[in-house]
Amino acid sequence: MTKVKAAVCHKHGEPLVIEEVVLRAPELGEVEVKIDAVAVCHSDISLWQGGFGGAVPAVFGHEAAGIVTAVGVGVKGFAEGDSVAVTLIRSCGTCPSCGQGHPTVCEEPGDPAEGPITTTEGDPVWQAVFTGAFAEKVVVDQSQIVKIPADMPKDAASLISCGVITGVGAAINTANVRPGDDVVVIGAGGVGLNAIQGARIAGARRIVAVDMNPAKLEDAKAFGATHGVLAEGKPFKEVKALLDGRGADAVLVTVGVAAVYDQAPRYLAHNGKIVMVGMPHFGSNASYSPLVMADAGQKILGSKMGDVVIKRDIPWIVDLYQQGRLKLDELITGRWTLDQVNEAFADTMAGNARRNVIMLNND
Repeated sequence: MTKVKAAVCHKHGEPLVIEEVVLRAPELGEVEVKIDAVAVCHSDISLWQGGFGGAVPAVFGHEAAGIVTAVGVGVKGFAEGDSVAVTLIRSCGTCPSCGQGHPTVCEEPGDPAEGPITTTEGDPVWQAVFTGAFAEKVVVDQSQIVKIPADMPKDAASLISCGVITGVGAAINTANVRPGDDVVVIGAGGVGLNAIQGARIAGARRIVAVDMNPAKLEDAKAFGATHGVLAEGKPFKEVKALLDGRGADAVLVTVGVAAVYDQAPRYLAHNGKIVMVGMPHFGSNASYSPLVMADAGQKILGSKMGDVVIKRDIPWIVDLYQQGRLKLDELITGRWTLDQVNEAFADTMAGNARRNVIMLNND
């Protein structure tokens, strides 16, 4: 066991406290990773707010990159010194979902109450979504990590672990965007920008970004959107006009707001699909007309973490980045220390950040 510094949530909605916690050694199938960079995801904020449930005390953070520092019994393919991306996608590999190639919705990921973190007094600390990366080190299952090039900047690599695979995967894996499709992305934040990049890479004809912030619409164009529409009044009318009156083949909702889901069908063409990416808090519900959607052959698809297979998709995304075909560095709008995690949260909630990254130096 070792003591590490971490940002601990003792009560939902109250400032995180930087303190020492105890991290046990990796056990069967687990690895210990020294965290070099961890990005602030809106899901971290929802967890901190209590919107997704979960116990306290807790350590959040799930979009990370670092160096393997220890391996447990039975670990294959990883060794001390490996550079890795650290994800929340913990998969058993044997349940029906994993067996069908959908590890993001693994049915037996493990018991989150049996995590590797305790207080210095020995009380359990919840390792949020099996990761707990707002800390100097983590212990995670080997299914959650992927090797990355040693010379790849860890701040850029950390983004891949959630926001990038979620957005790119939603467009390519879930929506199955094809060359010539028209795509609408609602929300031009970190995940939305990556959904736009995914649609661009897939060969979409027109990509329309919809957001309440004009500056974010300009960002969207820099990442591949062909048009930007302000989310005021009835934006779906303007969007349909841009798409020859037909509507979109795919509408990717990347914001966690139920009211946005209410409007999403209004953007669709016949036989179009809504992809649910953004996650509203528990208790937030949306409504739609089954008659209208069924009559038009329209679909609603859930997309958790872009339906990725990380050991297949992360190396591909790294290649796209190294070839200059996928923007990562440009997604980072702020770099912070662990001691500044509350300020990074506040800046993210203000709505202007693409991605804030916590940089750790454990040398």
